[in-house]
Amino acid sequence: MRQPPAPRQLAPTARTEGKTVTRRRGRELEQAILRAALDELTETGYVGLTVEAVAARARTSRPVLHRRWPTRAELVIAALSDSHLRADDLPDNGSLRSDLIALLQRFARRFVDVGAEVFWGLMSETARDPRLSALVRTQFARTLRQEELTTALLDRAVARGEIGPDRPASRVLRLPLDLLRHDVLIHGEVSDETIISIVDEVLLPLLLPGTQSP
Repeated sequence: MRQPPAPRQLAPTARTEGKTVTRRRGRELEQAILRAALDELTETGYVGLTVEAVAARARTSRPVLHRRWPTRAELVIAALSDSHLRADDLPDNGSLRSDLIALLQRFARRFVDVGAEVFWGLMSETARDPRLSALVRTQFARTLRQEELTTALLDRAVARGEIGPDRPASRVLRLPLDLLRHDVLIHGEVSDETIISIVDEVLLPLLLPGTQSP
């Protein structure tokens, strides 16, 4: 007699806020949590962010978050780190000037979306913890500078024959993002006019001595 088929095995599930959801693990789960943290930061700011709200948005539990990031500050630092612009995000408009403007516009959107309040809140909360304070400074250096992306644009410009192969000092490569950071932290925004000014009046003259603003 033919046996009935065995029941199909389903992935393990967890129950969150009355809903049954597929259990995720490893990097998939971490990315869901970090995306949820960024979304919460954008909506509520640093002061309003709670671990419970992030867990609910990511459809997981508070203990899962605490096992990975024991404090709210560490969770936010990880979320900011995961949101870095990467090589795949680089613009390719055919000229160094237009690429630099487009890259700084993308950075500016990231900074403004997160908000100056998040950076100030994070620095305030971690000021008395040397370990977290050092972690914040390291993360800010990576998130707000990322001179390797500017270097990649310069490599393209070299290949097109726009500039020579010499590379400027690292401080010069960091300068445009340092200026963006200043405007975000002090003024809360960066205009396109400011970005164009940074490229035409600061960066290009340093990269190409004798360059005149368009």
